[in-house]
Amino acid sequence: MTQQQRFAGEVNAPDFAPGLQWFNTEHPVSLRDLRGKIVVLDFWTYC
Repeated sequence: MTQQQRFAGEVNAPDFAPGLQWFNTEHPVSLRDLRGKIVVLDFWTYC
């Protein structure tokens, strides 16, 4: 099985939209900056 067949149907995540407000970082982060790192996503809302 080739790598192309193995990942058929998968899509890359879009990069973050420009102009977002970032916390705990000196500059905006891109997906390229995060490649190969463990990322914890914390989804929360005010209720």
